[in-house]
Amino acid sequence: MAPVLHKLSPEALLSLGSMEGVYELPVVETQTTPKLEQKLPLWRGWAAAIAVSALAFAIHYLPFEPFRVEGPSGVRRPISAAILAIFAGAIAGNLLPLGKAVVAGAKQTARRVIPATIVLTGATLSLSHAASVGIRAFAIVVVTMSIAMLSALVIGRLLGVWTRTNILIGAGTAICGNSAIVAVAPLIDAEDRDVMLSMGAVNLLGLALMFASPAIGGLLGMTDQGYGVWAGSTIHAVPQAIAAGFAFSEKAGGLATLVKLVRVALLAPLLLVLAFAYARTRKAGVTVHYGRLVPPFLWGFFGLFLLNSLGWLPLLRFASGFSVNLADVLAEAGNVLLTLAMAAMGLEVNVKLLMKVGGAALAVGAASSAAACAVSWALIRWLL
Repeated sequence: MAPVLHKLSPEALLSLGSMEGVYELPVVETQTTPKLEQKLPLWRGWAAAIAVSALAFAIHYLPFEPFRVEGPSGVRRPISAAILAIFAGAIAGNLLPLGKAVVAGAKQTARRVIPATIVLTGATLSLSHAASVGIRAFAIVVVTMSIAMLSALVIGRLLGVWTRTNILIGAGTAICGNSAIVAVAPLIDAEDRDVMLSMGAVNLLGLALMFASPAIGGLLGMTDQGYGVWAGSTIHAVPQAIAAGFAFSEKAGGLATLVKLVRVALLAPLLLVLAFAYARTRKAGVTVHYGRLVPPFLWGFFGLFLLNSLGWLPLLRFASGFSVNLADVLAEAGNVLLTLAMAAMGLEVNVKLLMKVGGAALAVGAASSAAACAVSWALIRWLL
């Protein structure tokens, strides 16, 4: 049974990418005719994102439960500002008449802020953290990715979904959400219908996992280390994985970021395999930019990661006698930027548009995500 399609405009199709915002340039391109872009006052989107993130922090620091919880280990604030920001942003974006300028500015905000957020997350990690999971975490990532891709192909075939749609859903689930879909689509000659269905399914399921994962991790009694690897190896988009990780704990957030970036790096071998597999059927004019497969922010992330591991991030001392570790300052700055980015992405989310995803494609994505989560959790219990 083929999925039911709803005709979308090019602008609506592009808006399905609202949950990623990391890559400004695609790594795979087809020859297209350039279009003139309308100049919009993008500062309105920045202002709206700042206002939403300020509201999220105000709610985050409310002095009563469930925002402030006292326990044997001290005071905790279990509902992260980043999760509150995307929720508040989505409500504002779908209930208020914000206009094109706000949405376009929010998209630019996410693209500019997310790379900086990822770089600053490097200050929360060290080689000791990475060594605590090491090759076992890498094995979990590879197996989980393989299961996600395979289950999408098998379940999709059983449900009668187009093969190219299944491949895109599998790639988005296995690696890095919309970025993987946009990169893979030209290599397999995917049509607009395939991209629309796969991006819609991946966005919806990624949002659901981001909100549900911290609670599920708590119910399963997962440790910071186990949850960080679980979130990083299963959640679809980079910012979703980071937000869900830090919603659990700072240590879990750092590990989730590290594991997720390993998945991003594995986009390169996937594209290589697909390029060879579809070499005979690829259209003329398809270009793979292999130099872009490793985004620049990854180098910044690993640079701070190395400096923190070597103990080269200094202790800042002030005349008043107050001192603070630079690593802590950078980590807190990363939390603020993450909240700003999630607020911007929430403003972009078009709930009505996402609800137009075909039921069969959504079922394929749900099955692929569920299989990945189950396998990752089982491997974590066995290996970590």
